[in-house]
Amino acid sequence: MKGKVLITGGTGIIGSRLTEILKEKGYDVAHLSRSTGNGDIKTFVWDIKTGAIDDNAVKFADYIVHLAGANVFEHKWTNEVKQEIIDSRVKSADLLINTLKKLDHPLKAFISASAIGYYGADTGDQRIVETSPKGKDFIAKVTEEWEAAADNAARLGIRTVKLRTGIVFSKGGGALEQLVKTVNKSMGAAVGSGKQLISWIHIDDLCHMYIKAIEDESMSGVYNAAGVHPDTNHEVMKEVAGILGKHLLPNVPSFVLKMMLGSERAEMVLGGNNISEEKILNAGFQFKYKELKPTLQELLS
Repeated sequence: MKGKVLITGGTGIIGSRLTEILKEKGYDVAHLSRSTGNGDIKTFVWDIKTGAIDDNAVKFADYIVHLAGANVFEHKWTNEVKQEIIDSRVKSADLLINTLKKLDHPLKAFISASAIGYYGADTGDQRIVETSPKGKDFIAKVTEEWEAAADNAARLGIRTVKLRTGIVFSKGGGALEQLVKTVNKSMGAAVGSGKQLISWIHIDDLCHMYIKAIEDESMSGVYNAAGVHPDTNHEVMKEVAGILGKHLLPNVPSFVLKMMLGSERAEMVLGGNNISEEKILNAGFQFKYKELKPTLQELLS
């Protein structure tokens, strides 16, 4: 057995795939969830709102991978929803780290999800590295607080890694599924100018990045987790439509998207980021999925 990995958010798209790959590699994997009963995966229970947690979850772990967080696109951004988006990330990290401190558990690494939203929804064509300034919008605020909570693990002397994740392309869920749905309904279209850059990553590359963060003791701090080069919104939509044998409609004007999603959420779609992958490459990581078309063909086959 290579080691024991506790995953929060383990039943989500990323957590589920990461669990599969870790088990294939010989790791013992457990989930920390609001309820038991996730098939053959060992599951411990916690309640972030009440601050309850099974201490045995933390005692189990050699490594914690913290993926838990409310979906940012699922609901309209009322003040209550915004607070839930923050609390689901920050209070959950606080609960884990306070439990680690209480138990004085010798964790080998705390690895936290983050997002390229740290830099702001729209940074244009500027090449964004890990030291680039943070944005000023809501998601930038979320990721700043999210990462600050994870850094409390580092203050306990635990090696801490934060992966600022781009747009994840995967089978059966997430961003790509939404694009496929619109294209299959003959409603597929680029949005706004269509020129905004999408810094994407294949889910398997992202999962292997998490595994590298587990295994590579030289890794600590923040890393961008986005692919080798971004593609425009129009290029992504065109490739999806081509693979599915569909035609694209004219671009959806910005004002229409803002009416549908609200101006703040719409900015996440209308904006773009040119995210640098140089730091993770310098750490020795190798991407398997580098080109858009073969990546989409593999996922949509």
